[in-house]
Amino acid sequence: MNQDLTKGHVEKVLFSFCLPLFGSIIFQQLYNIADSLVAGRFINEYALAAVGNSYEVTLIFLAFAFGCNIGCSVIVSRFYGAKEYEKVKTTISTSCLLSAAICIILMLFGYLTCDSLLRFIDTPQKVFADSRLYLDIYILGIPFVMFYNIATGIFTALGDSKTPFYFLAASSLANVLMDIFFVAVLKLGIAGIAYATVICQGISCILALLYVFLRLKKLPHVTKPRIFDQKILMMIIVIALPSTLQQSFISIGNILIQKVINGFGPEVMAGYSAGVKLNNMVITSFTTIGNGISNFTAQNFGARQYARIKECFRAGKKLVWLLCLPISILYIFLGKFVILFFIKDPSPVALLTGKQFLLILSPFYFVISAKLIADGILRGLSAMKLFMIATFTDLFLRVLGAFLLSSLFHSPIGIWCAWPLGWSIATILSVLFYKKKTDQFSKAA
Repeated sequence: MNQDLTKGHVEKVLFSFCLPLFGSIIFQQLYNIADSLVAGRFINEYALAAVGNSYEVTLIFLAFAFGCNIGCSVIVSRFYGAKEYEKVKTTISTSCLLSAAICIILMLFGYLTCDSLLRFIDTPQKVFADSRLYLDIYILGIPFVMFYNIATGIFTALGDSKTPFYFLAASSLANVLMDIFFVAVLKLGIAGIAYATVICQGISCILALLYVFLRLKKLPHVTKPRIFDQKILMMIIVIALPSTLQQSFISIGNILIQKVINGFGPEVMAGYSAGVKLNNMVITSFTTIGNGISNFTAQNFGARQYARIKECFRAGKKLVWLLCLPISILYIFLGKFVILFFIKDPSPVALLTGKQFLLILSPFYFVISAKLIADGILRGLSAMKLFMIATFTDLFLRVLGAFLLSSLFHSPIGIWCAWPLGWSIATILSVLFYKKKTDQFSKAA
C-alpha cells in the first residue's frame, strides 16, 4: 500500500517504513550468504574462497543497479510528495529505458573483462577456475538484478516498504533451498550455486515488475504520461551517477583490498570471505535504511516539510543504533561460532582471520551507521557533491590504510584496522554536511 511520508509522527512513520526495509535487505543478503554457506559446508574451503573472491567483482555490477534504484526512487518520491502523478509514471518508464541500456553494456563488459579482473586481484590458481565459472553464470542474471532493484526502488518511493520485504523473503528462502538441492543433490558444484541465484532472482524480478505495473494503474493522472522525458532523465542521472560512482569506486576499492588479502593465501581468503559476508550484511542493511531515509527526505522536500527532515536524522540514528547493539554483541562475543556456521572444519588460519575481522569492525557499526543516515538525507536533498566528498574520503583512507598497515604489521590485521579509520573520519564529514545543508533550507523557509 502506498504511504504518504509527509504526514504523521516522524519517528513512528520512519520506523514503520524502514523496519521492513531492514528485513528486506537481510533476506537479500541471504542470496550471498547462502552461496558462501553452501560452498563452505557442502563443497570445500577453496569453493568458499572462490565465491568470496567473485563477490568483489559482482559488486561492480551491483553498483549500477544501486545507482538506478536510488536515482529512480528519489525522483519518484519527490514527484509523489508533490502529487505530480504523471511525472511519477514518466520517471519510471524513463528509468526502465536507461536501465535496459546499462544492462547491455554491463553484460558485454563482464564477459570481456572478468579474466583480467581476476588476474588483477592475484586470484590463486586453486580458485581461479571456480571464480570464473561463478561470474560467467552470474552475468546472465544482470538484467534481473537491475530491474528488480528498479522495482523495489519504486515501491519504497511510493511509501510501500512491505511489498519488497515479502518478495525478498520468499525468493531468498527459495534460493537457500535451491542452492542446497543443486549442490548437495545434483552435485553441480559452484555452477549449481550460481544457477540457483540467477533463477531465483529472475522469478522475483518478473513478479515484482508485474506488481509495479498493477500498482501504477491505480495512480490518477490528468494527461497521458510520456514514455521518455529528457529533463527527467537528467534529474535521475544527477542522483544515479554519483550513487553509482560511489558504489563502483567502493567496489574497486574492495577489489584492491582483496588483492592485498589474496597475497596472504587461500586460508586467509576463506576466513575473510566468511567475515566480510557477515559485515556486508550489516552495512548493506544500514545502507538500505539510508535509502529509506532518502525517500522520506525526498517526499518531504517535495512537500516543503523541512522541519520533518531534521527530525528524520534523530529518529533514523535512534533506529540504527538500536539495531547495532545486538549485532555488535553477537560478533564480538560469538564471532567464532558465526564463522563456523560458514566453514565446515576450517583451518586455524581461516577461523582466526574471520574472528579478528569481526572483532575489530563490529564496535564501529555505531559510527558508520550514523554516516549512512546523514548520507541518506543528503541524497534526498540532491546534495550529491557533499555526499561524494564524504564517501570518497572513507574509500581513500580504507584502501590506503589496507596497503600501508598490512605492510607495517606484516599481517592482515592491518587491513582490518583500515576500516574503522575510514569510517570515523568520513562520518564526521557526513554529519557536518548534513547539518550545513538542512540549516540552509530551514533559514530559507
